[in-house]
Amino acid sequence: MQHLSGLKDKWLAAIASAGALDQLESLRVEALGKKGEVTGLMKTLGSLSPEERKQAGQSLNQLKDALTEAIDSRKAALEEQALNQRLKSETLDLTLPARPEQEGRLHPISQTIDEIVAIFGEMGFVVAEGPDIEDDFKNFTALNIPPDHPARQMQDTFYLPPKPGQKPEEALVLRTHTSPVQIRTMLSQKPPIRVICPGRTYRSDSDMTHTPMFHQVEGLVVDETTHMGHLKGCLIDFVRAFFGIEDLPVRFRNSFFPFTEPSAEVDIGCDRSGGELKLGQGKDWLEILGCGMVHPKVLSNCGIDPAKYQGFAFGMGIERIAMLKYGIPDLRTFFDADLRWLKHYGFVPLDVPSMTGGLTR
Repeated sequence: MQHLSGLKDKWLAAIASAGALDQLESLRVEALGKKGEVTGLMKTLGSLSPEERKQAGQSLNQLKDALTEAIDSRKAALEEQALNQRLKSETLDLTLPARPEQEGRLHPISQTIDEIVAIFGEMGFVVAEGPDIEDDFKNFTALNIPPDHPARQMQDTFYLPPKPGQKPEEALVLRTHTSPVQIRTMLSQKPPIRVICPGRTYRSDSDMTHTPMFHQVEGLVVDETTHMGHLKGCLIDFVRAFFGIEDLPVRFRNSFFPFTEPSAEVDIGCDRSGGELKLGQGKDWLEILGCGMVHPKVLSNCGIDPAKYQGFAFGMGIERIAMLKYGIPDLRTFFDADLRWLKHYGFVPLDVPSMTGGLTR
């Protein structure tokens, strides 16, 4: 066993110089395999005396451990080198045009948002955005939502873990609607204000018609002359343009929302006869959005004088109106990432909606 030091140096040098994984595997088999050189030496221990066997066994185990560690280290280095080489060779040029046979599709949610922006853009609205994580004040308090309102309960709202010494109004939540964007706008801008606020929202609910994350769009107008008639005309024009039905029946029903007064829900005419839903002329009605005049307390909470200014607001679920317009039966399929579904319901990316060129072609 006097030659183990030289044997170790020989194998360590061979392992260090291995340039490929298959070469390294061959070295491992030659040294540590069933018929390997080190394994062969281990088999000779039985012919030694007890004292010699103990000393030689320790030396061989140390040699085996050193070679195993060197092989593992070299293997990791070669794998990283191979991965880097693969990534370098498989670089994708994102500026290249898409392959005709693999043309991508725009998700119906993105398309619907573009359509909404196009319609309200023609009315003078601009897009406003805000963060998905909001504080309690902007998500609830500023909107005149009382402390005991069901929407504040933990079974309906995703609350973030509180920080030490955090005040109730500083509690953070995943926004339950895009109304906080309206609050942010009123806090940062002086009237006149005319914005729409599309974005993701979150509620603790999940079934065929609800998902924990969904999309909403809300609108806000604040000035000195706006009244309920303006609100009704704005929304009637919107639903008729969006669904492409010039004479689509629209009605406004009295309702209640903490942040608007008076409040209303908007229904559109439909026909459910024969078990099939058809929008347009018919004896039935379908609720699609809520609206109302901005509550004076909401204006005051945002530093706007309700004696001088008034306004209206509205909100709707983007998935809901997309399902109605494009005949999508299940809300959950919007988030399944199924390419077959997207190919069927998706849109050509460069077919940008506009009121002059058409919303969908």
